[in-house]
Amino acid sequence: QVQVVESGGGLVQTGGSLRLSCAASGRTLRSYDMGWFRHAPGKEREFVGYINWSGVSTYYADSVKGRFTISRENNKNTAYLQMNSLKPEDTAVYYCAAGTVVGHATVDSLYPYWGQGTQVTVSS
Repeated sequence: QVQVVESGGGLVQTGGSLRLSCAASGRTLRSYDMGWFRHAPGKEREFVGYINWSGVSTYYADSVKGRFTISRENNKNTAYLQMNSLKPEDTAVYYCAAGTVVGHATVDSLYPYWGQGTQVTVSS
């Protein structure tokens, strides 16, 4: 079992950048694929991006492709979500999740381990 905690959220202006971190404890993060999701008020939780356990494979939602980058440092038990060119519609609570989800990166129910979330607010 692994516990994950997000950090790095905050308030940023349109066009700005933030880097979210997802730190793991318990079992090593190397054992898991990592997903990032977000939940905006009045909307359903949506998939943002995914990185496989080794860091070789990534996949992004169309809405963030080219602006967001996911990476990981397994030796530090940490994954990252670099967010550039932020827009007001990126405002949401961002969650990292760990699981084994080969071929089904966007399915949130396949990730058993979730953090508490970190708020990202983009002002216009």
